[in-house]
Amino acid sequence: MNLAEKMGFADDAKLLIIHADDAGLAHSENLATIQSLEKGIVNSYSIMIPCPWFYEMAMFAKDNPQFDNGIHLTLTCEWENYKFGPVLPVAEVPSLVDRNGYFYKKRALLKENATLEDVKKELEAQIEKALRFGLKPTHLDSHMYSVGSSPEFFQIYRALGKKYNLPILVGKELMEMVGLDPKDNINKGDLLIDKAHYGIWEYYESGGLSDYYQQVFENLVSGLNIILIHPAFDDMEMQGITVNHPNFGSKWRQIDFESFTHRDTEALVRRNDIKLITWNDIRKVKF
Repeated sequence: MNLAEKMGFADDAKLLIIHADDAGLAHSENLATIQSLEKGIVNSYSIMIPCPWFYEMAMFAKDNPQFDNGIHLTLTCEWENYKFGPVLPVAEVPSLVDRNGYFYKKRALLKENATLEDVKKELEAQIEKALRFGLKPTHLDSHMYSVGSSPEFFQIYRALGKKYNLPILVGKELMEMVGLDPKDNINKGDLLIDKAHYGIWEYYESGGLSDYYQQVFENLVSGLNIILIHPAFDDMEMQGITVNHPNFGSKWRQIDFESFTHRDTEALVRRNDIKLITWNDIRKVKF
C-alpha cells in the first residue's frame, strides 16, 4: 500500500505539499508567510531558528497549531550584508563560521571547513531550541539544502530525523541540486518526495516565474509532490537583505507570494484533482 492509499486516496493520486521556506528570516518574510497560510493555498512552512525574526514566527506557530510547520535547519547564510550564525556560542562550533563569526555564504565553504561534530552539535541545538520554546515541529528540512553538502552531513540529518521521530525532506532533485548522488544516499524505506519543484532562474529572468508555477500544477506526477517557495514582500527590508542577489531576491519572493495567494491558483488545484496534504498528515500514517 503506497502513501496515497494509506491516506485514503486512489493509488495514483497527485499528493501535494505547498511549502514556504525561510520563515523567521525577516519581518517581511514572516508577514508574507502568514498571509500565504491564512489567505492563500500554502499549507506548510518551516522556521529558521538562528535568524533575528525567529521569535515572531515562533509565537505565530504556537498560537496557530492548525498550520503545519517544521524546522528549517540552517548552516549557511547567503546574503551580502545581512548575517547570522549558529545558535550555539561560536567557540563551541568554530568550524561552522567565517572569521567574523557568521555562517559561510556557500555550501562549498561549509563542506570544506565544517567538522561533523560541529554540524551535529549545531543542528541538534537548533532543534532543541525550538522544542524548548514550545514548538511542535512536523518535519525537518534544510536551508539551501546544506545538509546535502556532503554524504556525512546528510547522515547526520537522517539521524536527527530518527532521533526526534520526524520526517525529513528527501528528494532526488534536491540532492542533485547540491551535488549529492541520490543512488548512494537514498535508502530503502525512505519517505521520498517523488517530485520537488522550486523556482527556476531562467523563468524568473524572462518574467515567466508565475507561468512556471502554473505549469507545475498542470504537470504534477502521481505520488508525493512538493512546491518550495519563499514568500516575502518586495519592500525596503527584503531589498536590503537580498541586495545583489536577484535569485530568490525580494522581487522573486513577491512573485512567490502573489502566485500562491491568487484565487486562480486554488482553481488550478481543483481542476487538476490535486490532493493537498501536510507533513503532519504524513506523520499520522508513516510515523
